[in-house]
Amino acid sequence: MSKITRRNFIKTSALSAIFLSSVPHTLKSMANPFWDDYDEVICKKKFKLLIDGDVKSMSIGDAIAEVGKSFIDTDYVAGTLDKNMSESLVVNLTGLDCVTFVENCLVFARCIKQGKTSFDDYKAELKKVRYRDGKIDGYSSRLHYFCDWITNNEDKGIVKNITADIGGVSYNKNIDFMSTHTKSYKQLTNSSELDGIVAAENAINSRYYYYIPTKDISKSYDQMQTGDIIATTTSIGGLDVTHTGYVYKEGGGTYFMHASSKSKRVIISGEELQEYVAGDSKKTGIMVARPMDV
Repeated sequence: MSKITRRNFIKTSALSAIFLSSVPHTLKSMANPFWDDYDEVICKKKFKLLIDGDVKSMSIGDAIAEVGKSFIDTDYVAGTLDKNMSESLVVNLTGLDCVTFVENCLVFARCIKQGKTSFDDYKAELKKVRYRDGKIDGYSSRLHYFCDWITNNEDKGIVKNITADIGGVSYNKNIDFMSTHTKSYKQLTNSSELDGIVAAENAINSRYYYYIPTKDISKSYDQMQTGDIIATTTSIGGLDVTHTGYVYKEGGGTYFMHASSKSKRVIISGEELQEYVAGDSKKTGIMVARPMDV
């Protein structure tokens, strides 16, 4: 089966046609019962198109890339998981931030590979990936720090942190951004939720993490694969990473597929990964996690 290239995907792929004509995210936010089922409709159509494209036969990395390309030009929308004080599973397929883009690509690919393609299957897999041990138990049960997201999903057998294996060095940093910036998180007015976040930070700080410094990223290109998860480390105090996305290999190049806050949409970078990371002085390098086949 021939792969669809980054340059001709939007013009040639049936996978993206329905999504590029989707109703704008701003309309979805209007008070209208129609939108209650809108994500379910998109989910079912996306599954059908991906199944028709024989995504199930691909490796997990290539399957993730095909799902990612089906989201090209989807609106970047921040904060979709944090609108409510009470924690519940949020499904939003018309507006993605960098983390929900990563989660959704992984979830759709895993569901298809397992032959589980109902809306309920999708939601169950999303909950499994997004929450600590796959269980929703308040705001602090969500995996807010992405290094913690990697660790917990490695414990579940969903990904493998390969950073140290492909050239990573020790990432020595105290993580406490959320507990020291509580005014930025309305849910942390609840003392039990704050306690849960502090416990998560303490667990993070008890582990050893690795990162690949920006200047060394290209040295690891040969060991990266399409569909590897990238998290960009940061110089911002108390914070582990600031952005996430996927490796996308094409024509001998190593690019970055992500929901871009700058471009306001899902894109594949025009520059290679190291150049992309070097373009932001606050980005110090990357962590890399490889999705496991199912």
